[in-house]
Amino acid sequence: MALTVPEAKGQLESFLAAAAAAERATIKDLKLLSGGTLQENWRLDAVLQGGPEKGARTFVLRASRAAADPLSLDRTQEFAVMKAAFEAGVATPEPLWLSDGNDVLGRAFLIMRHVPGSAAAHQIVRDEAMGGDHNILAERLGEELARIQTIGPVRGRLEFLRKPETGAAETIIAELRAYLDSHTDPHPTIEWGLAWAQANLPRGSDLVLCHGDFRTGNFMVDQSGLTGIVDWELASWGDPMEDMAWFCLKFWRFGRWDREAGGLSAREHFYRGYERVSERRVDPVLAHYWEVLANLRWAVVSMRQAERHLSGRDPSLQLALTGRMTAEMELEALRLIEAGPPRAK
Repeated sequence: MALTVPEAKGQLESFLAAAAAAERATIKDLKLLSGGTLQENWRLDAVLQGGPEKGARTFVLRASRAAADPLSLDRTQEFAVMKAAFEAGVATPEPLWLSDGNDVLGRAFLIMRHVPGSAAAHQIVRDEAMGGDHNILAERLGEELARIQTIGPVRGRLEFLRKPETGAAETIIAELRAYLDSHTDPHPTIEWGLAWAQANLPRGSDLVLCHGDFRTGNFMVDQSGLTGIVDWELASWGDPMEDMAWFCLKFWRFGRWDREAGGLSAREHFYRGYERVSERRVDPVLAHYWEVLANLRWAVVSMRQAERHLSGRDPSLQLALTGRMTAEMELEALRLIEAGPPRAK
C-alpha cells in the first residue's frame, strides 16, 4: 500500500541512514513543495550522525505520483538521466540515492541534494532581482542547454530513453497524430498544423539528450543567478532544436510577451550562450519550424493533462485549467505559420 511521505517518516529515517552510511538519521521536517504536476517533491530536513554526510542536511525527495503520465520516466530512469547530466557538468541538483520504494513508501522515489532558490516562474519573470540580471540568466541557460546536448546516445548509456524511429520531427508528428486519432473531440487546427509540419520537414540532425521540458519554471534561481535545472522526467533523445524552441514558447513567458527567451530576455542572449558553448549557430528558419511544432505538441500535452483530471485518475484544478490552454497554443501555431521565420538582419 502506498504511503504519504509523512506517514513513512520512520522508514525514511532507516533508508537515509543506510543510504548515507550514517549511524542514525533523524528527520526534523518534511514539507511538500509547490508545483510538480507529474511527481511529488518534498523538502526533507535531517540530521545524520556519522558518515560522509554527517550533520544537518537538506535534501529533496522526489516521489512518483499515483497516476503517472505514460510519457514520464520512472524514478530509476530519471535518476540515471540526472546523474549523466550532473557528470557532464550541467547545473542540476546532485542525485544521491534511489529506492524502488516498496519497503518505504510503496512507490519509487529518489533523493537529491537541495539547491537554494525558487522556481516560481511568474515571480521570476516579473522580479528583476530574482536570478540576477535576466539577460545574463538567459545566456547562462543557453550555455547549460549546450552542455546537456553534449550527451548523446552511446551503447550502454541511457538506452531506456525514447529514440526517434525516423527523424525527430517526423516521430513527434506521428505521435501527435496518433493521439488525435484516438481522441473523441476533433481538433482541425492541430491537424492542419501537423500537415504543415510534415510538408516542411527539416533535414535531420544528430540526436542529443533533450530535457523535454526546458523552460522557465523548471530551473531554480536565487538573487545571484541560476542554481539548478530540475524536473527531468520527460527526457528523451531528440533534435538539438527541440529544447531551444520549447524554451521560447510564448506560453512560458508568463505575461512578458516581448521577452521571447523564457520571459527573461530577447532571444539573442539565450542564443549567444548556446552558440558559445556548442560552437553551433542557431538557424532562425529551423528555430521557427521547431517553435511551431512545440506549440502543437504543447496543445496536445494540455489535452492529455486535462484528461488526467476528467478521467478521475488524478483530480486537480491545475490539470483542469491546463486543458483550457489548448486553443491558445493552436492560435499561436497559426500565427507563427502565417508570420513565417524572421528575416535575416
